[in-house]
Amino acid sequence: LMTVIGPFAALALSGCMTQGTRPAALAAEPAPLPVQATPAPVADEPLETPPAAMTPEVIVDQEIWSRLRAGFRLHPDPHPRIDLEIRRLQRSPRAFQGLMERSRPYLHYILDAVEQAGLPSELALLPAVESGFRVEVYSPDGAAGLWQIMPATGGMLGLQRDWWFDGRRTVRASTAAAIAYLQRLEARFSGNWEHALAAYNAGSRTVGRAIQRARRRGEPTDFWSLDLPGETDRYVPRLFALTAIIGDPEKYGMVLPEIIDRPFFVAVDTGGQIDLTIAARLADIPVEQLLQLNAGHKRWASRPGKPHELLVPVGKAEGFEAALAQLPADERLRWQRHTVARGDSLNRIARQYEVSVAAIRHANQLKDSRIRAGKVLLIPLSETVGFANTASNPLARQRLRYLVRKGDSLYTIARRFQVSIADLKRWNRVGRYIYPGDRLTLFIEPDA
Repeated sequence: LMTVIGPFAALALSGCMTQGTRPAALAAEPAPLPVQATPAPVADEPLETPPAAMTPEVIVDQEIWSRLRAGFRLHPDPHPRIDLEIRRLQRSPRAFQGLMERSRPYLHYILDAVEQAGLPSELALLPAVESGFRVEVYSPDGAAGLWQIMPATGGMLGLQRDWWFDGRRTVRASTAAAIAYLQRLEARFSGNWEHALAAYNAGSRTVGRAIQRARRRGEPTDFWSLDLPGETDRYVPRLFALTAIIGDPEKYGMVLPEIIDRPFFVAVDTGGQIDLTIAARLADIPVEQLLQLNAGHKRWASRPGKPHELLVPVGKAEGFEAALAQLPADERLRWQRHTVARGDSLNRIARQYEVSVAAIRHANQLKDSRIRAGKVLLIPLSETVGFANTASNPLARQRLRYLVRKGDSLYTIARRFQVSIADLKRWNRVGRYIYPGDRLTLFIEPDA
């Protein structure tokens, strides 16, 4: 069982996917019709009503909550465990509203995908339980992204994952993979969504065995009666608590943010690898927003191989495309050339330029950390850009427990895992000395 931490802690909500079997270019707005003077009507002569075909169509933007409610199909019977989760949400109304606000960039796209797959719209809210609608979150067990997909499950579902890129953290690819997995689980459990949702959390083998045990004992096999892990016992009620409140927020004294039901982002072809800091400047958006929409890119630049595209807010796409067309090829990436001096080491060079050893090795295709005087290294100047590199956000990293062995020191451990000694001390509240048998907590970048 994998336990998700952090993003939903204020609401005591979390979720996971176990390692078991676990938009189109924008149409341009039509040009306005030329304004013509309208002659004044003759006195006492009635005005003609324009034909229906000539009456301008008025399009009213609707909030996404209305469409979400219209697709609710699960409708569980009342249950004390659902009531308990509702009360937990009610204790933190601001945290609940913040959670729903974080869905703004993603919910329209996810709901579209869920509806196109013919699934209940409640499933569009699973990322709220899984990750708190945070794309950058890693669980201690290695699950990642909005849908908290485990590495093995992501591989089974065809999500790409390498040093540059992690498809589990993308909005579109991870949503498609999660929906495909949910469809498998629905079929596996003969359309019983409560069993399928439990299996999304605990794995289909765990739920299947619980059902078999109940049958052998002559006991009920509904979700509420099964002997499942504690996390799974709470997982399904948490989703149902969310749908209950969204279904009737006034009844529960809660407030939903105003989120209009329309696309938030659009894909733009960048024409090749590009520094994400430069891309954010060309798109005229903060780099944090670009990373939020493109969290699959783990490094300072988009991946070298295809596809070459980034998601940007709808209103920024046209300007981004125009700026890309004017960008010289030699200004797409920012590098510094460093000539190795006698006595240099990769660790020393990495500290000098405030980048990681792994980034320098990868950029220069080095198999190990050995370098020789006179060699010219390319140093990626934007290497610190990215969720996975943010030391101030340990949730963006993978948590490890390390048993101190004879001969270990803070220096050797920090060097081995490419973290700072200061961070090691802060994470573990230790001083200068550690001893064999001590257990240290480290937050490291996955796949470093």
